Amino acid sequence: MCGIAGWYARSSRTVSTDQIRQQCDTIIHRGPDDQGQFIDGDFGFGMRRLSIIDLAGGHQPMTSPDGRYVIVTNGEIYNHLELRPALEAAGHRFETHSDTETLLAAYLHWGDDAWIRLEGMFATAIWDRATRSLTLARDPLGVKPLYVTEQNGGLAFASEIRALRPLPGHSFDVSDRGVHDFFMFGHVQPPRSIFAQVRSLDPGHVLRVEATGDAVVRPFWQPSFRHGPAMSEGEWIEETRRRFLETTRRHMLSDVPVGVFLSGGVDSSAMSAAMTKIDPTPFKAFTIGYPGSRIDETEQAARIARHLGLEHIVLQLEAARTADLLPAVQASFDEPCAATSAVPHWHLSKLAAEHVKVVLCGEGSDEIFAGYKRQRTALEAARWSPLIKALGPLAGLVEAIPGGASPRWSYKRQNAVKFIEAARLDSSFQRFFAGTQMSSPQARARLYEPDFLARQRHDDDLARLEQEYFGSGIGRGLDPLEQFQLADLTIHMPGSLLPRLDRPSMAHSIEARVPFLSHIFVDWVMTMPRSMKMRGKVGKFALREATKDWLPPGTFDMRKRGFQLPFAEWFRGDFAEFARTIWNDSGAAAAGYLRPSAVEALFAEHRDGTANHGRMLYAIAMFSCWWDQNIAVGRGSTARAA
Repeated sequence: MCGIAGWYARSSRTVSTDQIRQQCDTIIHRGPDDQGQFIDGDFGFGMRRLSIIDLAGGHQPMTSPDGRYVIVTNGEIYNHLELRPALEAAGHRFETHSDTETLLAAYLHWGDDAWIRLEGMFATAIWDRATRSLTLARDPLGVKPLYVTEQNGGLAFASEIRALRPLPGHSFDVSDRGVHDFFMFGHVQPPRSIFAQVRSLDPGHVLRVEATGDAVVRPFWQPSFRHGPAMSEGEWIEETRRRFLETTRRHMLSDVPVGVFLSGGVDSSAMSAAMTKIDPTPFKAFTIGYPGSRIDETEQAARIARHLGLEHIVLQLEAARTADLLPAVQASFDEPCAATSAVPHWHLSKLAAEHVKVVLCGEGSDEIFAGYKRQRTALEAARWSPLIKALGPLAGLVEAIPGGASPRWSYKRQNAVKFIEAARLDSSFQRFFAGTQMSSPQARARLYEPDFLARQRHDDDLARLEQEYFGSGIGRGLDPLEQFQLADLTIHMPGSLLPRLDRPSMAHSIEARVPFLSHIFVDWVMTMPRSMKMRGKVGKFALREATKDWLPPGTFDMRKRGFQLPFAEWFRGDFAEFARTIWNDSGAAAAGYLRPSAVEALFAEHRDGTANHGRMLYAIAMFSCWWDQNIAVGRGSTARAA
C-alpha cells in the first residue's frame, strides 16, 4: 500500500523530535533508515511510494529549491508535462521528470489556484517551514483518500485510518452513526468515518492549519451543471469521442506497462477500445468469471478482446475460493465495506499485479452520463409525483394487493410499491438516499438491537439527510435528474464507488486509474443536454454513439451487470457457513448492534429460499471480518465501541 501520513503536534510543546520521528516511522510503516520522511520540530510527515512515473527521480518528500516548502503526494498528475512550459517561462527549473516536482512548482507559482489546474488523482500535503503552516488537498472527485483527526491540540492525517491509530493519546471510538450508515447503505457516508474522531477531507477541498490557528477548509472545485454550447446531435457525439480519447490518452501516461479491467459492459469496453485507438500495441485485459452463474460475462468480454486484439486474461472465481479470502478483501479497507464489487476488484488486482502496474477502469461513466437505472427511475417518479400525491391514500392500494405465488408477480408488485414511495418524496435528493439504501427501514427495525434502533431512529429520515448534505443550497435550481446525479457524484462516488476500486488495487500495489473522472471531462459532460445522456430507458447515449463503431456489433445491447458476485446463489451453500462462523466468532454478534436471533432468521430464510437476503448476509459477513480485525484485537487498548 502506498500513501501519505503526518502529524502536527501543535500544542504538545513537550513532544521531542525523536518522538515525532518515532511516530512517523510507525504511521507510515517505515524503518528509521528509510528516506521517506521529513521531521521539523513538532511536525513530521512521510510517504510510501508506488513508482509509476520517473522511477529513479521521483523520491519523496521533495523540497523546493529554496528549502522552504516540503511536499508529499499520493497519486498521479496526468497533465504535469503540459503545465511545465508555463512554469519554466516563469523561472522554475526542473531536475526530474516527476509529477510531484511539477505539482510543487505549480503551488509555488499559483498558490491555491494550482489545484484546479491539475488533472489527476491526488492527496497532497505541503509543509511551509517559514510560517509553520500545513496545507492538505484532495483531488476533485475523491479518487485518492485522505483522513484527518484533530485531537489533543494537534492534527494528524493519512491515506489510511490504520496509519493514524498507533498515535499516542488518541481515541478511536466506533461511531454509532457510522455503523448505522453501513447497514443502511453498505458503507459509511462521507465525510464521516467508522470512528467518531476521524473524518475524510472532502473531494475538491483544501485544508490549511497555521501554527496558532484551527484548521480551515475551503473548496477549490465542485460539480456544476450548466448549459453547454448550441450543437447538433452529431456535433455532441463527435465532441464526446474527441474528449473521451483525450482523457484516456492522458490517463495512459506511464513509465510502466498499462492494462485494463474489462467486464464486457459499455464502460470498460469503450475504455478498452479507446486505448487501442491511442496505442495499437496489444495490451492486457483482465476479466473475472463465475463458472455456471447467470451473471458470468466471460464470453462477452472475450469477444471484445478478440475484436480489439487484446491479450485476454480471465480469472474464474468460485464461492469456496472467495470465502477463504473474504477476510483479506475486507482487510484492504479501513472501514467495513459491503460493496459487492470489492471482491472481484480485489481478485482482479491480485491477478493484474502479476502482469502490470497500472490499469484503466470504467468507473464514473454511469454517474456523469446517467447510466444508472435508479437515476431514470427517480426521474419518472418525479414526473408522476404530483398525480400520486393528489391521489393520496388511493395510490397506496397497490400495497394491499397480495404478492401471489409467482416470484415474477411479487417482484413487479414490490417495484410498484417502491416507485409509489419514491414519487411521494419531495426531491430527488431524497430519492437518492432511498434508492441507494442497501436495506429498508423495516429490515433494520427487525435487525437492530432495541437500544441501537432507538439511538438511530432519526437518522433514517430522508428529509433530514437532504438537509444535512444539501441544505447549504449546493443543489438549488437543479432538475430531478441533476439532483440525483449530483448526489451520486458527491456522496456515492467518494463513499462507495471509488474506495472499492482504490483500496483493493492499492493492496496489491496496482494503480487503478479512472479516465471518466477527470474533472475536466466531468465539467464538460455536465454541460450536455439531457437528451445526449438519456434516450428513453437507455442511458449514456452520447458515449454509446461515440464508441459503438470501435466494437463488435451488438456490444451495447447486453444487459448491464458490471463487477458483481452471485451472492444469492452462494449464500445457499458453504459460503453461508463461513459467514455464520465469522459472525459468531468475531464478537460482532455480541457488539450490541444486531439481534443475533434476527440474523439467524436471515440465514434460515435465505437457505430455505423463502427470501433473498444475500446482500445483507454479505454485509454482516464483511462487518464481522472488520470487527475481528480492528476491534476484537484491540479490546483494552485504544479501540472501543461507543
